[in-house]
Amino acid sequence: MIYIAIILGCIIGAVIGSFAPVIPYTYSSYLSIAIVAALDTVFGGISSVLKGNFDLKIFLSGFFGNSILSIALTYLGEKLNVDIYLAAIVVFVGRMFMNLGIIRRYYIDKWVREIEKKNKKEKVEINNAK
Repeated sequence: MIYIAIILGCIIGAVIGSFAPVIPYTYSSYLSIAIVAALDTVFGGISSVLKGNFDLKIFLSGFFGNSILSIALTYLGEKLNVDIYLAAIVVFVGRMFMNLGIIRRYYIDKWVREIEKKNKKEKVEINNAK
């Protein structure tokens, strides 16, 4: 079922992408940093859902606040002729990897617990059969 969703998502993304307007080169740095900031917020939201402390207000304020701040840093850096946006990229990408690690650990622990539960159930069945 998950494979069908992935394939369907790729097809829909390709169709939408073929009709989407091309972003001019002058705005590509703004869009790229905004996307990195938004992805950081999304990974943080997924991580907080897994921890059980998700708050929609915090998620939305972080999503738009991080994106706007990163665009403002990019604009300021462009005016000063300094690549300030690199600092934002380092911070956001570092947080993305941290949140991805939390998500990965959660699912690996869940997978290991299910395997241990299955093994324990099989041992009980074997002992009951004797």
